[in-house]
Amino acid sequence: MKHYSTEEWVDFVNHTVTAARQEAMQKHLATGCKGCKATVSLWQKVSKTAAAEANYQPPADTVRLAKAAYLTTRLNTPQKQSRSLVEVLFDSFLQPATAGARSIVIGTRQMLYRAGPYQIDIQIEPKQSTDRLIITGQLLDLGNPGVLGSDIQVTISNQRGNSVVATTNQFGEFSGEVENTGDLELTIPGEAEKPIVLSLRNALGELPRGKS
Repeated sequence: MKHYSTEEWVDFVNHTVTAARQEAMQKHLATGCKGCKATVSLWQKVSKTAAAEANYQPPADTVRLAKAAYLTTRLNTPQKQSRSLVEVLFDSFLQPATAGARSIVIGTRQMLYRAGPYQIDIQIEPKQSTDRLIITGQLLDLGNPGVLGSDIQVTISNQRGNSVVATTNQFGEFSGEVENTGDLELTIPGEAEKPIVLSLRNALGELPRGKS
């Protein structure tokens, strides 16, 4: 007795075989071949399910809710993309200090970011005998190798209402100081008028404020 393959039975169910082939396969089923009957039954169920799925229309209320959720997601996307552009390449506070060096470098933090079109080198240190932080840095335009980011306004804030705007010089360098509240935020103009925000909580760790 000749048996047919699964692919042939799929064509049979989908009516894509010739009339003569269809008749021969129908006669084969009439002989009582259980294996082939089971295969045909399975693919007939698949075909019916696919047909029903194609004709399915979700309720209008469900469609409106889905569209509203999608719109909300799109409205939130720019902020998420802005945050995702920021990458920390180096943080001295995450590096183990060598023996005897910890007391020398304590209170100074160096960080290297890749954010938007820039590579940003930042140093944070306390101002001696005061309750303020000194922030210095340098911007390098990654889109133009060898070109330093000059005349760019960098807003330095302690996230408590105290901020200062520093403009980079011809070497891409900037400097400013703010009251040490523990937190720090730098805002730099990015591409397509989207600001790049570097937020750093507890900027100098557990260092007591006003001490070097």
